Amino acid sequence: MSAPVSDQTITDISHVIQLSVAPVFLLTSIGTILGVLSTRLARIVDRARAIGERLEDASDDKTALIHAEMRTLAKRRHLVNLAITAGTTAALLVCVSIATVFLGAMMKANVTMTVASLFILAMAAFVAALVSFLREILLAVRSLDLV
Repeated sequence: MSAPVSDQTITDISHVIQLSVAPVFLLTSIGTILGVLSTRLARIVDRARAIGERLEDASDDKTALIHAEMRTLAKRRHLVNLAITAGTTAALLVCVSIATVFLGAMMKANVTMTVASLFILAMAAFVAALVSFLREILLAVRSLDLV
């Protein structure tokens, strides 16, 4: 027969759930950024395919321009890949920190330093994702020829 659930146990569980809600909002924002990054990556790949098809019929003057744009697209793709990797790492670290909070509560273990470390690492990874995203956007804007 299982032990009865005390009021203190219910309070402890609700406190752990409250602590886990804030990181869930963070996961939502990371997920949104990852969606944006995936869309940008798809657009870069589509653009590379489109100009790659034009390469066969291009004159020598146009060929140099196409190769230059392909190099820019390759740099942008690399930056988006970095951002996706860092963002996914951040999301995984947040998930592990949430699981650690629950495990610590269930085992009545002090996981404060572990959770704090995981959260700091998650924030560093998220910052890296945002910086890579910003670099990709700046490269895309700089490569525009609006004349």
